Amino acid sequence: MKNFHSDNLLILLQDKIPEKAINYCNDLQRTFPFRFKITKNRRSKAGDYRFNKRFNTHHITVNNSQNHYAFLLTYIHEVAHLVAFEKYGRNIRPHGAEWKSTFRNLMLPLLTPDIFPDDLLKVVARHLKNPRASTHSDHRLIEVMRKYDPQFENGNQTKLRDLKTGLKFEFNDRIFEKLETRRTRIVCQEQRSGKKYLIPEIALVDVI
Repeated sequence: MKNFHSDNLLILLQDKIPEKAINYCNDLQRTFPFRFKITKNRRSKAGDYRFNKRFNTHHITVNNSQNHYAFLLTYIHEVAHLVAFEKYGRNIRPHGAEWKSTFRNLMLPLLTPDIFPDDLLKVVARHLKNPRASTHSDHRLIEVMRKYDPQFENGNQTKLRDLKTGLKFEFNDRIFEKLETRRTRIVCQEQRSGKKYLIPEIALVDVI
């Protein structure tokens, strides 16, 4: 894990987000100073914001294994936590009305065809009407975002919803059997434990 401070943040972002968003994101870090780290992939979250009370410092991390648009969205998502807490106090809900409003306002200058391709621009704009705690909860956004993510170009993978009921598949290094569909999620049984889980229908899996 590498630590990137304000002096080299601009250089770092050149390889991580759309070119025309770089100066804006760098200006946010200068206006609301924070320590920034890029981490290896974390399955549970795409980014993180924390406040160190002892040193009165803000810390933001973003997963390295994201395409440019996902990285940008995660970056602004976490900066919005910092800005919302600074503006409204630290007793607000992490993803409450104050954060949603802040996230939306910080994203507005970026909602242009110069930064997002047309199909992605539309779903991001829709997502911002009522942003969720995790972008992974917005299945339409994730589905369109994948088109720009090289790691999902593996021809051996398929969407869970396209599998026939009863087939076994590998997901997150575990073996499951597909059972029944419930709206946008599918009941699957882990073979080792026998436990049942709800997995998004758009999850990419490896058929066994």
